[in-house]
Amino acid sequence: MSLRIYQNATAVITGAASGIGRALAIELARRGCTVVLADRQFALAESIAAVILSNGGKAWARELDVCDYPALQVIVDEAVANTGRLDYMFNNAGIGIGGLAEDYELEDWNTTIDVNLRGVTNGIQACYRLMVDQGYGHIVNTASMAGLIPAASQIAYSATKFAVSGLSQALRVEAEIKGVRVSALCPGAIETPILTGGVYGRLPKGITPEKATAYWAKLHPMPVAEFAEQALDQVAKNVPLIILPGRWRGLYWIYRLSWDFWFNRAKKDLARVLRLTQRR
Repeated sequence: MSLRIYQNATAVITGAASGIGRALAIELARRGCTVVLADRQFALAESIAAVILSNGGKAWARELDVCDYPALQVIVDEAVANTGRLDYMFNNAGIGIGGLAEDYELEDWNTTIDVNLRGVTNGIQACYRLMVDQGYGHIVNTASMAGLIPAASQIAYSATKFAVSGLSQALRVEAEIKGVRVSALCPGAIETPILTGGVYGRLPKGITPEKATAYWAKLHPMPVAEFAEQALDQVAKNVPLIILPGRWRGLYWIYRLSWDFWFNRAKKDLARVLRLTQRR
């Protein structure tokens, strides 16, 4: 047997009730994949699964906190028991707790690390040996441009996303020997709830959802459905770092080639944030 792209494949998606996870689930189902939607927002995940079923797709929803490894393992095992395979594991769940480092409480660090990093390692632990035994599979971890370029005023988020991008690149080398693929999604500005804090995250102090919307509007966020389509096209091609929108690749290379240029630009961006929070 081999990896299926995407017809008659099986995929588990964490954080599937909204944003990128939701869009991936809908697009995967449209392409013929059986989709398992795992999320803390269970009712919302169920409603999306119902829409997929009504459109002739295959899907079911399960309640999940990605910090709960045993529960995640049960979901992966159930997917394999029901379909006989696991082609894709999308470790997508994530939160953003924004703010300056001086504003963080210990719980902010712990929560961000638990969800954004440990949620990914739990997903890998739940599926990797199974994929190795199969001889195929594709692990797709949602990192961020903030995991390739440091994001001031999003320090905890950036730290965890750098860890996810580094983990993904290191695991890709090891996994390829076993026939397993690994990619990292590195979205720039995408039209998702995280731009205004999300359900479980938080904007920096002094920034309202309206201010955040205006701030991100200048970066022309990509529609999330468009992101999902292009991301899955690149997953199919086994691209290691999937940077979307494409124009963000230029910024990544500027950072890699000229740290001083990026640093000066980052200070200007931080000044914009401080103005929004009415701090100097």
